[in-house]
Amino acid sequence: MPILTVKDLHVRVAGRPVLQGVDLELEPGQVHALMGPNGSGKSTLALALAGHPTYEVVRGQVLLDGQDLLSLPPHERARAGLFLAFQYPPEVEGVKLREFLRLACSVRGKGFCEFQKAFPQALARLNMEEFRDRELNLGFSGGEKKRAELMQLYLLRPRVALLDEPDSGVDVDALRLIAEVIAEMAQAGTAVLVITHYPRIFRYVPPARVFVLWQGKIAEQGGPELAWKIGEHGFEVVRR
Repeated sequence: MPILTVKDLHVRVAGRPVLQGVDLELEPGQVHALMGPNGSGKSTLALALAGHPTYEVVRGQVLLDGQDLLSLPPHERARAGLFLAFQYPPEVEGVKLREFLRLACSVRGKGFCEFQKAFPQALARLNMEEFRDRELNLGFSGGEKKRAELMQLYLLRPRVALLDEPDSGVDVDALRLIAEVIAEMAQAGTAVLVITHYPRIFRYVPPARVFVLWQGKIAEQGGPELAWKIGEHGFEVVRR
């Protein structure tokens, strides 16, 4: 049974229609892929689901385990278990990575002692021990920012994780590590949506379902073989 259901979602950005009737479902404990060319609306979908104020939902319904997600402000969506890893994670000067994660975990119900145990484990799992006392994303490389986003996922254990291009700007070793953590989160019960242009990450973490976004709608969906078909022939395959 799906944990996240999106029905007929229409979204405008700066008055311009971007999503024009998106329908999809995410199952708990599974990795899903959202693929599509530039400008198809992939990031718009993620940001609209998270409640970004400049993304106007014109109509549609989004249910998180039966709860109306669109009626909630962004912080309540996160509290309900929706997690968004940004395509371009911001640098936050003056906020230590450790303190940011401690506060986020406390909101999710993890006490100080539990965090004290989990934080070193997360640092080690994402190979980020040297970043424990650094300011959030400040001076991080692109790949280091993506690992810091995945460390949040690892610690928070959300019900639904929207990962916007976790494979961009990372080397092959970091890509394999990120894929392993994504697989672990799915195995722990999280419904994961990997948003990407390319199928390379799926060599390490095959998706149960692939959705192709084209001109603001889900134009095609299928199993992992659809990702390989796109990798070989491009997104024109959805028009054939």
